[in-house]
Amino acid sequence: MKLFIETLGCPKNFNDSEGIAGIWEKAGMSLTDDLSEADVILVNTCGFINDAKKESIDRIFDMARFIEEEQEKESAESGRSAKSNRQKKLLVVSGCLSQRYGKDLFSEMPEVDIFLGVNDYERLPEIVGNFKRGKREQHFSCQPEAFTEFSARKTGENPYSATLRIAEGCNNCCAYCVIPQIRGGYRSRPMENILEEAEDLAASGCKELILIAQDVTEYGRDLYGRLTLPELLQKLCRVEGIRWVRLMYCYEDKITDELIQVMASEEKICHYIDIPLQHCSDAVLKAMNRHSTKASILDTIGRLREAMPDIHIRTTLITGFPGESEEDFLELLDFVEDTRLERLGVFAYSREEGTVAGDRPDQIDEDIKTMRADAVMRRQLEISREINEAKVGNTMDVLVEQEEEPGVYQGRTGYDAPEIDNTVIFKSHLELQPGDMVKVIITDAFDYDLAGRMEETI
Repeated sequence: MKLFIETLGCPKNFNDSEGIAGIWEKAGMSLTDDLSEADVILVNTCGFINDAKKESIDRIFDMARFIEEEQEKESAESGRSAKSNRQKKLLVVSGCLSQRYGKDLFSEMPEVDIFLGVNDYERLPEIVGNFKRGKREQHFSCQPEAFTEFSARKTGENPYSATLRIAEGCNNCCAYCVIPQIRGGYRSRPMENILEEAEDLAASGCKELILIAQDVTEYGRDLYGRLTLPELLQKLCRVEGIRWVRLMYCYEDKITDELIQVMASEEKICHYIDIPLQHCSDAVLKAMNRHSTKASILDTIGRLREAMPDIHIRTTLITGFPGESEEDFLELLDFVEDTRLERLGVFAYSREEGTVAGDRPDQIDEDIKTMRADAVMRRQLEISREINEAKVGNTMDVLVEQEEEPGVYQGRTGYDAPEIDNTVIFKSHLELQPGDMVKVIITDAFDYDLAGRMEETI
């Protein structure tokens, strides 16, 4: 039986899909990248904000139409009725949208055979194997108290770079967010299991580990009674074959001096950190139920830059949060101008049912939210270009990702996470492979990308 997996959303969802793939193969079945060959089509959805929910629903219907068209085509070719082949391909929906809305979607989407919750991935082969044609099913287990282990995770088509999930769930309970309702409370993964997976990834050719969780900086408090991310990082840096270790989803209030010292002293840790700040106005941060203040944010940025002058800080911001005044927004614009963060994205606030923020009466008009987000990104565009232009003439380490055309390659520096940050387009006189690491002299700069030529391999 062959499984096709379509994944939407954040890197944590892609990590889940790799776990699903490993579970499927461990059960003795196979995977396919060809929809027409699949016996089971699984859509791993995102349910975080409205745009993501819409994309997930659209993709589910796309897959349902594909299955219907395939069945009609086979029926026409064989002379049998479409109804007789209707259940040949199973359509499974999993992920955050399924966990959050699955019971409602079950009644609204008869095209879907199985709805699966985020805590039931390990049961997928069993559920599919026992599925009775013509009888739809839904499986939503209660949130577990322990970490769900993917013991046979299958990494993607770029084995040189892999996410490493160190925890599940979240305890932060931000006013706009439903993740704790979907994923449950924070559950750290035992350190020995993380290190074992890191060793396995390195043995299979991985050079970059990207640490992910809903809150990476919270790691260890539930298991060890203290924040143990610095200790974990030091041990990961001892894994032979790993060249880069990257930190994503770090909460500002838990970026300790100890963590900064480890980042600065360990050569393998990228001078890059993702800190989803969301805002800078104390009034808005308090309304969001964030544990940061503007003063603490500026202090943390200062400590990071003092310890690592070349550090690249990525953040995300939200405009149009309920009650955000014009003064709050102008303060945010000034913050973007003053801090000149190297990597920045912005979202117009998405009203989510079941959240504290979603119930507030002081919602802001959609056009104002969008206008404010656009204003932030226009300013950030100028900052990004200026930061990139300052790199012209520098030689930088680059991880090769793909060949664009003969002799021209695309890669990333240690200051850039895959999919979301800048790329480097460069020429090489040598034939290179994805995963190679080279030194590139930067010759040109654009809004969000760099260009150069290779000097040597490393």
